[in-house]
Formats: sequence, structure tokens, C-alpha cells
Amino acid sequence: MASGSSAGRDSYDEEAAAGAVPRRPPLELDGRGDASDHRSGFIPRYQVGSSKVDTSERYFDEWQKKLPNTDEIRKSKPGSRYFTVSGVELSPDNMAVATVYFVQGVLGLARLAVSFYLKDDLHLDPAETAVISGFSSLPWLIKPLYGFISDSIPLFGYRRRSYLILSGFLGALSWGLMATVVDSKYSAAFSILLGSLSVAFSDVVVDSMVVERARGESQSTSGSLQSLCWGSSAFGGIVSAYFSGSLVDTYGVRFVFGVTAFLPLMTSAVAVLVNEHRLSSGERAMSHSGSGFIETSKQHIRQLWTSVKQPNIFLPTLFIFLWQATPKSDSAMFFFITNKLGFTPEFLGRVKLVTSIASLLGVGLYNYFLKAVPLRKIFLATTIIGSALGMTQVLLVTGLNRQFGISDEWFSIGDSLIITVLSQASFMPVLVLAAKLCPPGMEATLFATLMSISNAGSVSGGLVGAGLTQFFGVTKDSFKNLALLIVICNLSALLPLPLLGLLPEESVE
Repeated sequence: MASGSSAGRDSYDEEAAAGAVPRRPPLELDGRGDASDHRSGFIPRYQVGSSKVDTSERYFDEWQKKLPNTDEIRKSKPGSRYFTVSGVELSPDNMAVATVYFVQGVLGLARLAVSFYLKDDLHLDPAETAVISGFSSLPWLIKPLYGFISDSIPLFGYRRRSYLILSGFLGALSWGLMATVVDSKYSAAFSILLGSLSVAFSDVVVDSMVVERARGESQSTSGSLQSLCWGSSAFGGIVSAYFSGSLVDTYGVRFVFGVTAFLPLMTSAVAVLVNEHRLSSGERAMSHSGSGFIETSKQHIRQLWTSVKQPNIFLPTLFIFLWQATPKSDSAMFFFITNKLGFTPEFLGRVKLVTSIASLLGVGLYNYFLKAVPLRKIFLATTIIGSALGMTQVLLVTGLNRQFGISDEWFSIGDSLIITVLSQASFMPVLVLAAKLCPPGMEATLFATLMSISNAGSVSGGLVGAGLTQFFGVTKDSFKNLALLIVICNLSALLPLPLLGLLPEESVE
């Protein structure tokens, strides 16, 4: 089902309470929303940090500069020995990044299972489901912490590999708990929270790798890398989409949770592909110990604050937050289409298959036609069109679609397809925007900060939607005011448009 919110924001419908991947457009609870993460290069190169540093800071800076990063390793290789997709070399590093994104997409296998588990097994109302969804998204709001940990605290000598391995094991644990011992809304929320933390942390790690490659590149080249990443996520969604419904129908939600528990281990496996310099014992001691760690922490905090407070970073980020924060009616719609219209898990799996393909089409639409279009024009057009198309849900709720000879099933499929293409295409420039804002040495931390602000907007929108759902008396059995709720949510999507001036006027290569 298309969401009742503007294009480019999270689509919750049957995925409302998923604990798998916020990089799908913003913040899906299975990870990315981060609501899947956002980028575009409109600011000039600049240096951040204090102009006065003490001897220990200078020593640490000099030591850090001696470390070969993945960009240097990649550029030192003569010629290209790899295949290219959308202008991006499929090197081991890029394959690892694409695989992590693929895992985020394929974790969608459990999204429908989570939604039906909360609705049918735990007997929750739409508002309660929306609240649990918001709670499960909390790990996406503190992504800067993961970025700081990854950048500053090497684990077993690695800043990237080790954390990818741990993220995969944590994800496997969370879904293993869902398959075995979870039996209440509190334990379910905790387990989904762990799964969300797993995806959020791995998301930060691979995002930092993507930003390293995007630095210094044109918007078009950076957009191609983003297209590869999100295309991988969409492909993972396609792989899992149909089975997400049929497996629930045939074997039940616990079986689906058990199968899903094996998927995060792919993230752990591909960590060995990351081309990363292993720090020596002396270098690790410098990172962990006393003065070195403290000075690194101070430096990162200063850089982060110096970067975020700049108007050309703060103002676009404020717009993205407000754009994401408008209310959503997706949880209420999920209860309507299952309890009132009788849509089965198998049919919703087919809808998910369509939306996964549509997401891939949206990536292609941006990659081939919109990469050079100014951000203001993209947001203006997609928000207005998305808000108008979102109103079509009123036809489904009131049954008017049947008067036009269109069945509920076909109407839902067509509506979801169009909205998802538009949503993904409008979210891609946000990802490009955030990546291009990150200065050297702060990739993971600053990018995670920008993504957390965006995700916070999406969570806020979901919670406001939950409040409106409760206010209008929409429950699992009563949908009298659902049409009004949908109208209000869609009209609210237009509220941020007067603030389009906060975005850069033109795309900068």
C-alpha cells in the first residue's frame, strides 16, 4: 500500500513495524531509513577544526595521515581490473558495500511477519503498533555515536571489518530471539530494537566507505555509487518480497523469523572483502589510550560542531527534518487492508514484490534522468505529486474504486507501484546531499549525524501519525475516520514546501 504521506518518505504500510532494514527511502524499521541517508554537493571544500592545536593533536593528525585509507589503496592499483555497473567498479570493497545493502533489502523477508505478529499474535491496535515501530527506530537516531566509535576505536586493529562482523552476529541474535522466546509486546520491541541496532551500525560503517569514495567526485559520479547501493537494497527486497507473504501463510511467523536469523550473517561474511589497513599494536594503543583517545574525541566533537553549525549544512538538514516529520497513516492502513479488506499475507507479499521492483525503477529514474536536476525542483515536484497521489487511498477506504470497476487488489498494486517509484526517486538526492557535505576524517560521524536528523524527522512523523490515529478513534475494528486521517496526513506533506529556499538553488558538480 502506498503510504499516506508525501513521496520520498518512509513507506510503512505492510512494513510498518518491520525490524529489519530505515536504507530504503528513509527509515524502514529493518534498518536504513536511514529511513535508510542523504547527500549532495553544493558547498565548497573547507577545512574544519580549530586553527590552534596543541602538540599532541598535531602528533595524532600526522599519525592519522600516514594511515592508508581505502581511497589510496584503490587508486594505487594500475588500470581497472573489475567490471563496472552504472559507472562503478565492482571491486571487493564495493562488492562488500553492495552486499551489506543487499542484506538490508533481503531482511524485508520478516517485515510482513512482524506486522502480522504484532497485529494477530499480540493483538495490538494501530496506534500501539506505530509506537512500537517508533521505539524500534531509536537506534537510527544515535548513528553519530556509531560513527564516532567506528572512526575512533579500532576493534582488533580494524575500524570497518570488525564492526561489520559484530553487526551481523547481533542481527542473527535478534531474529533468533523473535523465532524462539519472544512472547510479549515488550520483548518483541526489545528484539526488534536489537535488529534495528544491527542494521544501523552496519549502515554507518558502509556509509563511511561510500562517503570516502564520494569525496571529491562530481554529483553525477557520487549519484552512480548511491544508485549501486540502493539498487542492491532494492534487489534484495525483490528477492525476499514474494516469499515474505507466502511463507507466513504456509509456515507461520516464527518460521520466517528463524529463516531471517541467518541473513545478517552475510554481513559478517563479506567483511573480509573490505580492503582495510590493519593497525599495528602501537597505532591501536595510540587510538585507545589516554591522551590519544581524549584528543581524538575532542577533535571529532569540534569538527562535528563546526560542520553542523554552518548555514550551508544546517539549513538543508533542517528542511529534510521537516520534510520527514509530517504525520503518516500507514499503520492504520495496514489494519484496514488486512482486517477490513481481508488482504492475505500472500497477497501482501505480491504487493511487496511490486514495490521492491518499483523501488529499483525509482533508482533508475534518478540515475538516468534526475542526477543533474536541482534539488528544489525535485522536492517541489515529487512532494506535490506524491501528496496528490496519496489521496487515492481515500478511494480505497470509501470503496469508490469498485464503482469505477477496479478491484481492491489491483487498485492497491497500482497505487503502491506509482508511489514507490516517486518516493525512491525523490529520496536519492537526499542521500547524495549528505555524502557531499562530509569533510575528510569525519565521514562516518558527520554523515551519521545528518542521517540521524533525517530519521528523527521520520520517527516524529510516525509518532504524530500514531497520535492522530488515536485522536480520530481509528482502531483495529473501527475505520470510520480513516479517510479524514489520510487527507490530513497527505495535506500536511505540503507544509515544508515554503521552506524550499533552505536547499541549494542549483546542483553543484
